[in-house]
Amino acid sequence: MMCAMAEEGLGTSVQTQVAKATKYYRQNEPCDWLNEYKTRHVVGLQIRRTVESISKRFFTEVPCVDRRKSLTLKYYAKKILYFLRQQNILRSLKAFLGQPSEQQSALEGAVLVDQYCNPLADVSLQSISAQLEEITDKVKKTLRIKNPSHPSLRANQGDCLVVEDFELQRQVVCALNSVLYEQLQYKGNECDYYNPLNSYIHQVLLRRTGIPISLSVLYMTLARKLGVQLEPVNFPNHFLLRWCQQRRGSADIYDYIYIDAFGKGKQLTAKECEYLIGHQVTADYYSAISTTEVLLRMVGNLLNIGKRGEGNEKSYQLLRDSLDLYLTINPDNVQYLLLQARLYFHLGIWPEKVLDILQHIQALDPSQHGAVGYLVQHTLEHIQHKKHPVEPWAKKRSAPEHQEVHYSVGLIMKHKRSGYNCVIYGWDPRCTMSQEWITTMRVHQLSYGENQPFYNVLVQDGTCRYAAQENLEPHSAPLEIAHPEVGRYFSEFCGTHYAANEELQTRYPEDTHETLRTVQELYQSPGPISGQDGPPGQQAQSHNATNV
Repeated sequence: MMCAMAEEGLGTSVQTQVAKATKYYRQNEPCDWLNEYKTRHVVGLQIRRTVESISKRFFTEVPCVDRRKSLTLKYYAKKILYFLRQQNILRSLKAFLGQPSEQQSALEGAVLVDQYCNPLADVSLQSISAQLEEITDKVKKTLRIKNPSHPSLRANQGDCLVVEDFELQRQVVCALNSVLYEQLQYKGNECDYYNPLNSYIHQVLLRRTGIPISLSVLYMTLARKLGVQLEPVNFPNHFLLRWCQQRRGSADIYDYIYIDAFGKGKQLTAKECEYLIGHQVTADYYSAISTTEVLLRMVGNLLNIGKRGEGNEKSYQLLRDSLDLYLTINPDNVQYLLLQARLYFHLGIWPEKVLDILQHIQALDPSQHGAVGYLVQHTLEHIQHKKHPVEPWAKKRSAPEHQEVHYSVGLIMKHKRSGYNCVIYGWDPRCTMSQEWITTMRVHQLSYGENQPFYNVLVQDGTCRYAAQENLEPHSAPLEIAHPEVGRYFSEFCGTHYAANEELQTRYPEDTHETLRTVQELYQSPGPISGQDGPPGQQAQSHNATNV
């Protein structure tokens, strides 16, 4: 009887889960819903254990907060999902690197790089391959007009076709150039060359632009689908493909034509390649390279972009991701191991991992003893400090030195000069930035200069800025700020403002009341405003008394 009731209860639960999950599956996709439910249940328990091990602070039950709405819980859940997916992708990458070199596909490697840097995006080798098949079909259609009996037309998906005749290869290359650059309008991204999106295969296909290496991977993959074997060339400053014009495997660089996928498939001689970069190079740079070397160069490009970044959350994340990838492929690179240790140390994260990295560096290169010793000492101090955490210093509005601070955390603002929308997540009674920053940002040209309150704000465009009080005013029609870090500071959007989460309230204990009072004045709510529910939607009006 009990078993029957349990089975009935499980069946009802499965039906409920099926109803919720159906929208995530294709209608014609077969699925064993009982196993699906069991798998989801097991994964849910694993995630719960992971969350509990990471941080008790963010896993504590908060009865007064609707957990489905909590921006903070969603923010950290996304962080955990990001981490777990990356660990999965790293395992796939290691398995890929363990395959014989002749079985490694540059496209598959590039997709793994893409997935690791974008673990929350819907990127798969299957979807990328399907898009390339569509382009291949277009090339075949163009090829059929020129030569209806071309052997490439008989190739099916997955066939390992090799076209030996040079004239037939030339016809494929011409058709490929016609489709890729004339019909589909692919091109090198000269205007925004250092955008990391240029390195992600799914973005290259979506935006039809990229850098030499990403476009070369696509070009080479398409050519091989049609029977033309092109090889990647690690040419300095400009990745190329080479196409043998004589016997296969020739060591003579003049037996090859070099294809510039970034330059619309332009064909170059060895000497013209040197004109491309403006200086001579040795014959070694014309050699074909392995798939592993292609990935190292691709990840190296992302690494350089991360290092060129502005030191914000986004550039640090790119730097971390690209270092993880590079060291997975080349785990004994002392230069990048040291960079990884310094990055983690600078960000104040994962000190135990820092010690492991430093120990590995010391074993690889004892000459790094000085740099390693310094980091080990300070990392141990950091670990000791974590065992005895200091309570964060609270900024109270009632303090005499804070009397000039007009705005509070959670208020949605507009920048008077730049016009951007933002939400305040911190403030200082005076500018605390370096003199160099103050000079660069021309703070002295402001009416009150650096001697006025400055606010940390999350901007609608995804950036974080430090804005002077005289340049900010409350938004006349408050709106949600689509910034990835909102949940780090706020638990909920309340219609006219954001409610600070527990951590932010600890830092600014008197701001919640001030924010509610300001919102009441600004937007003329007919009744008291709770910390969780915003006032009824009304035409918001600016209040001159709160403007600087």
